[in-house]
Order: sequence, then structure tokens, then C-alpha cells
Amino acid sequence: MSVAKKASHPSSTSMHTTFPTRTVVVLGGSYGGSRAAQVLAKGMPQGWRVVLVDRNSHMNHVYNFPRYAVLAGHEHKAFIPYNNFPTSSLSDIPSCSSHVRVQATIISIDDHRITLSPNLPGSQQSYVDLEFDYAIYALGSHLPQPIDLWSHQKERIVKSSLEPPEIPTYGGTKSEGISSLQERQKRVEAARFVLVVGGGALGIQFASDIAALYPQKHVTLLHSRRRLLPKFDDAMHEEALQGLQELNVRVILGERLDFESLQRTSATQGSSEPRVVRTLSGQEISADLLLLCTGQTPNTGLLRDMDPRTVSPDTGLAHVLRTMQLCVPPPSFEPHKLRADDVLHCLKKLTIDTEEEVEQSELSPSSLSVARTDIPATSPLSSTETLVEPYLCQKTLYPNIFVVGDAADAFDAIKAGHTSYYQAEVAARNILRLIPRDEKVEIAAGDDLGSELEEYAPGPPAIKVTLGMTKSIYEVNGVVGTKTDGVEDLNVAVMWAARGMPNVTEEEMFE
Repeated sequence: MSVAKKASHPSSTSMHTTFPTRTVVVLGGSYGGSRAAQVLAKGMPQGWRVVLVDRNSHMNHVYNFPRYAVLAGHEHKAFIPYNNFPTSSLSDIPSCSSHVRVQATIISIDDHRITLSPNLPGSQQSYVDLEFDYAIYALGSHLPQPIDLWSHQKERIVKSSLEPPEIPTYGGTKSEGISSLQERQKRVEAARFVLVVGGGALGIQFASDIAALYPQKHVTLLHSRRRLLPKFDDAMHEEALQGLQELNVRVILGERLDFESLQRTSATQGSSEPRVVRTLSGQEISADLLLLCTGQTPNTGLLRDMDPRTVSPDTGLAHVLRTMQLCVPPPSFEPHKLRADDVLHCLKKLTIDTEEEVEQSELSPSSLSVARTDIPATSPLSSTETLVEPYLCQKTLYPNIFVVGDAADAFDAIKAGHTSYYQAEVAARNILRLIPRDEKVEIAAGDDLGSELEEYAPGPPAIKVTLGMTKSIYEVNGVVGTKTDGVEDLNVAVMWAARGMPNVTEEEMFE
């Protein structure tokens, strides 16, 4: 049974409430989290609820952030209401028995509990501890600074004279997000020389949009590798390079930025001379504005705090089974590698069942799963057929926690919204399969669940990258091509329709 508690902040009064509803929490309401919540809500049996938690008041359509951070007039369209889920205040979560969404910051997670806090610092509202039966962790990754609206909360790794005044503080509301993107537009407009670092999709889109909208500006794209979009077909590199050169973007490949040159760079007050930075080989680049579009850091700190073994120390990604369940990789087979705390943790987590073992017939797939007609079919763009090859973790200490999207080490799947979407479908359908069994017998840590649940396998790489206002390049199922049918707002109405608002008007996008 799920129990929600209103836990006191140091200056508040403690309250305690229990109720019979069982809970699945979805942490993060972006592409993967919102899809998981949809699938769960549609198939959830009576007596169960979905609680969707996100720190933003609206879904942030981050794929459009690069365009809206350059081109004015469309920024409000990137923030889409969560119309499919009713909103609850943090204090009302304990008394809600239906599916609900709450805007809050996740402070911590344990195997059956999360702690939430209000977004605003200094708020008198209490923290809330919410116990759950299942969780889908869809908190993605920390975005690169040019599109990270929450960057004010982080310690800046790079500080230089190329940085304009601070962008207004963002607290998760649509109005603040609009203001933040508008401030970024002003930065771009004011700069004469723009340096974009990073030759992935984000860097290419920023460089090409700025060059297309402001042909008089000097735009340079610096990339450490010899190929743009290195995870995709060679033809994608060739098309991207040609498109950038057609827009007069200076492209420098195989070079790295000398970050020490940012600290040394300074321009005389009132001087018309541009600032100059350098690559490690000494090549000079004029730059008034620096856009660091390199790398995303997996947002797995909460999982690391819960159990450091669930997160790779090398990549920061969470270890998962093919079922998308969080797992702890087995220790080395060498006896001296088995640590005492591994044994203690296993003993702590394992449930000792003194009752007679359940008959095998009771655990057949037909009794474990929701009827197949109730579970949406796998999308043709994702591959989730049963796999025969072995994988490291056949069992998991966390059978009730699933991780999807950019936070998951998901078998070389590319980090993208559509990838998170399909992983979330697998996780949600597996929870719907587990619930009937969960109501018969508790799931013990260490259960072998592999044969009963759907397994995820990545599909072929797929991507679409804009090259200015109208041109784009794409790779889908190994086919590379170009299009010239682009529009300024990137057909954002399609995403609004996917979020339950078809035929949305321009006026309604301000909501």
C-alpha cells in the first residue's frame, strides 16, 4: 500500500496522512516522462494512480529552444501545458486519489519514497515525502548552457569576458521561460562575432540559424572531431558541412578551444575591436559571444545518492536491464573484489519469504500481464522484441524502479526525445504487467523478471537537423536526405497536438 506523508520543513508543522491508493510516480515530464504517464494512466487498474512530477509548469519543448533563442516572436510556443493531467499543489498530494501532476523539485529518492520541495527558495510550504510502489525515472540530462533555463542554479565551469550579464532567474514558469529566451535573443542580436563550440545537432542549429537570420554577422563553428554529427552516416556530415558553408559559417574541424584563452581575453572598454580566443593549436578566432554546445551531463545524481553502484562512475549513466529496470552490475567474480558493503546491501534489500513458494502456474505470463488489448502496441520505429543474447544483470535489487531517456545506459541507444519516448513505453507497459502480480504477491528484491517482461532494443539512429530557416537534413532507417520545407516555428503545432491540443491557435499557445 502506498502512503503519502506531508513531512515538515524545519520551520513548519508536521502532518501525516494515509490513504489506500497505490502509486506509480513518473519523475520528469518531458518526452519520455509524459509518454510514460499517458500509457500508465490509460491502463492503470482501479485503486492505482499516477503522480507526474516536474519542476516546470509547462512541458519544455527543448528541441525548439535553439531556434527560439535566436528568432523572436515564437518563444511562447516552446512551453506546452500539461492538459492531460490535472494539477495539484504540493500540500494536496497526500489527499489525491486520482492521476495528478505536481510542479515540484525532487530532493531525494529511495527504493519506495521520494521527497519533494516547492521550487521557490525560502517558501514556507512544507516538504512532502511520497511513498510509491513503482517509479519511472525520466529526468534526462543537464542541458548545455545556451539552452539551459536552469543554468543560474549551477556553478559555472567557464567564466570569461565573452559572457554577457546574467539571464533572469528561472523558476519553472512559462513567463520566466519566455523572458529567458528573449534575453538570449538580445545576446545574439548584439554580437558581431559569434563562436559556437560543438558540431552536434545543437551547435549546427545555432550556427546556421544565426547565420541565416543575421548574414552580416561572423559565425564560426568549432568542433573537436573531424566529422560533424559523428554518430551518424558520413553523408550527414557532408550535407551539414555544405549547408553551413552555403550560409558563410566558418567551420573549423579537429580543433579544441583553449579555455585559458577565455580568461585572458579582454577588450578595451568602448573599443570596436573584437575579442580574440584561441584553439589549443594557436589558431585565433574573433568572438563577442560564446555558445558552448558541447555534451550533456546525465541527471542521475539522485540515483547516485540512493545507491552509488547504480550509476556508472565513468559515464554518469544509470545501469538498466533490457526491461528498463534499474540494476546494480554484479561484482567481479574475483573473491577479493567482493566488498563488505556489497554483501550488507544485498542482505538489507532481500526479502525473506517464509511462506511456501508460489506455484509456477500462478506466475505464467497470462496471469502476470494486463490483457494485450489494453497495452498499446510497440511503435514500428522502436525495436523491443525479445532478445536472446545474455546481459550482465539477470536480477535487480530495484525491480520497481525504471530509468528511461538520457539518464539510462540503454545499450548504445542515441540520446534523443524519440528514444526516451519508446523506452518510456516499454517501462510503462512492464509496470502494467507487474501490477496484477504485485497485487497477488510482493515483488522481492532480486527477483528474476526477465522472461516475463518486454525488453528494449535500440532502433537504428534517426535525426533531423535544421540548416537555417527552411533547409534541413535527416537520417531515418539508414536513409539520408534533405528537405527545404521548413517554417520559422518548426511546425510546433504538431507537438501541441501530440500533447492533446489539436488545432491549437496562435492565441492559445500563449496559455
